[in-house]
Amino acid sequence: MTSTALTEDPGPAAPGPAGVRAHARVTAAPDGRGGTALPVLSGEAPFALRRTRSADPARARVTLVGAMSAPLGGDRLTVEAHIEAGAALRLDSSAATIALPGRTREPAFYDVRLSVGDGGEAHWLPEQLISAQGSDLRQTLRVDLAAGARLVLRDEQVLGRTGEEPGRLSSRLTVHRAGRPLLDQQLDYGPGAPGWDGGAVLGGHRAVGQLLVVDPEPAQLPAETTVLGSTAALTRLAGPALLVSAVAPDALQLRRLLEQALTLTSW
Repeated sequence: MTSTALTEDPGPAAPGPAGVRAHARVTAAPDGRGGTALPVLSGEAPFALRRTRSADPARARVTLVGAMSAPLGGDRLTVEAHIEAGAALRLDSSAATIALPGRTREPAFYDVRLSVGDGGEAHWLPEQLISAQGSDLRQTLRVDLAAGARLVLRDEQVLGRTGEEPGRLSSRLTVHRAGRPLLDQQLDYGPGAPGWDGGAVLGGHRAVGQLLVVDPEPAQLPAETTVLGSTAALTRLAGPALLVSAVAPDALQLRRLLEQALTLTSW
């Protein structure tokens, strides 16, 4: 069973010339009855956090609901989740996030920070991030895992809406396990990013994504690199983890590739 969480609705956050500053926080903790409680669940517009029904009674689920258009140029948005030892949390979103131009020419910043204690489990599974024409977004995902923590992280980007060119998008994913680097990579797309649409990077595709699975029991993960179709590959990392990288013509085909890869693990 899971316990009732305390929810704070987003307060007013009218964008000024420099954009919106907003911070969403979640803490997941064991409830003492085999489930997960949410002692901290708070957000500021454009983040509305809602506890939603979970398919696993031991795992709490929180859905990010967009309360206003964001991120816009000049916005600085942060999502921070702490999963204590023995707790399990799924974080997802109700719709895609669309990066749009703002009233300022400054880039928008969207930072996600996850920390997972020993025996804890985190699933970061938002919908796609869409880079609209004229936007400029710098996204960072930072994950800190204890040695016995588990992680499933999906990160998907769609470059441009239907019939339009993409904006500028920079995305960095950094993962530390037991205080040591496990993965650190940065991807850059759109105007000003050298070679982003060439054959060595996207090759004309407009949807790109990755799936990272970290499991302290390596036997649960495939042992070898696996090619998935013509535009995706599953690679074992140096630690007890695997990374799936994929490109596709659109968001639907990208999601299918990543879901196919997940079936190759015990998750």
